Amino acid sequence: MARRALSASSTSVRFPPNCRGQANHEPLKIIRCSLRCRGALKGDSRPFEHPTVTFLHQHQQQQYPRFLFHPTYRKNFYKNNMAGQFEFLCLENPLLDIQGVGDEKLLEKYGLKPNDAILAEEKHMGLYEDLLQNYNAKLIAGGAAQNTARGYILPPNSAVYIGCVGKDKYADTLTETCKQAGLRTEYLHDEKVATGRCGVVITGHNRSMCTDLAAANNYKLEHLKSPEIWKVVEQAKVYYVGGYHLTVCVPAILALGEEAAKENKIFAFSLSAPFIAQFFKDQLDSTAPYWDYVIGNETEALAYAEGHSLGTTDITEIAKALAQLPKKNEKRQRYAVITQGTDPTIVAFQKEGGGVEVKTYPVHQIAKGEINDTNGAGDAFAGGFMAGVVQGKSLDTCVDLGQWLAKLSIKELGPSYPFPKQTYTSS
Repeated sequence: MARRALSASSTSVRFPPNCRGQANHEPLKIIRCSLRCRGALKGDSRPFEHPTVTFLHQHQQQQYPRFLFHPTYRKNFYKNNMAGQFEFLCLENPLLDIQGVGDEKLLEKYGLKPNDAILAEEKHMGLYEDLLQNYNAKLIAGGAAQNTARGYILPPNSAVYIGCVGKDKYADTLTETCKQAGLRTEYLHDEKVATGRCGVVITGHNRSMCTDLAAANNYKLEHLKSPEIWKVVEQAKVYYVGGYHLTVCVPAILALGEEAAKENKIFAFSLSAPFIAQFFKDQLDSTAPYWDYVIGNETEALAYAEGHSLGTTDITEIAKALAQLPKKNEKRQRYAVITQGTDPTIVAFQKEGGGVEVKTYPVHQIAKGEINDTNGAGDAFAGGFMAGVVQGKSLDTCVDLGQWLAKLSIKELGPSYPFPKQTYTSS
């Protein structure tokens, strides 16, 4: 049976100047060219790097089979042919940050500490509306690993983020914000539960985070293992998982760890918060053999040391202990990276042939008057550091990238980066 042809006006193609696709007009090559070029098949609004290509009534008057332009075909073609662009894959808990400048009275009302990160209980549920109604709260696409994934340095369409959200306006806000940052999202949508929220109370230079995971708590391994998503996993070269996901779907973390070890890819992990090492010790330890990079701050390192009875509060010794944990993929060294606020960043790593080496890096100086908000500084450091890892930079450059991006973030309100986009220069 002959396939029906579309009218010339709806299937013709207009190419941008100097586009090599003009030389070959076979249907699939035209579509591939349009995807590479930022173009978008008709009705597809995904952002790419080059000027837009649209299927309009210009240029060629050839006719092609209707199935080529069906939305499902376009979606599947995009999935199958664009996955390889995304080298950096992040997994954690997508949240809508509801962030406001509060005071001691607000902290006391909800039993919060000035600089902490906790999971919400029933007594905290009023915090989110309280911030919105009484503290002029700002809405930001959040979740620690999502902040890292949209970390500013990598080119657009280098990173993809996976997690679970609701099917509501807040999920739409997250998707749109990430798209504007050049971050591809592959959310699992839970139609029965709202998108997760994180109430952020800023007091001075401190911030207290109280998280209601909601839909973010419902991520499933089946989504990660679905053919479309797993193809993205297979194409990525570097995986980054936030420790908060240990409260959600450990099997998904282990699946990424196994894939990384099997294919000699890079697996990075964030300690995320002190309560992870305190209350999710077994889950944390199950992922440790896969860590090529483990990133945390001094508070998280101390919590790890206490939970694992290391018998020391020396951050350097804790970093060395992390670096020497048993490792599944012995082809790669492990790097334990510990930030300490204004004190030097410590990196301990396995030396070839045995032993551990430690390097320290003084932080980038910032005037006290330029400090706006430390919320997200750790996420920003991880974003800069991991961007260097993805790009194959040296350890020294990776740390410098992390400190540079953290410094920029501290000058902003919330886990944000300045606009227009600034260009990295080494210290």
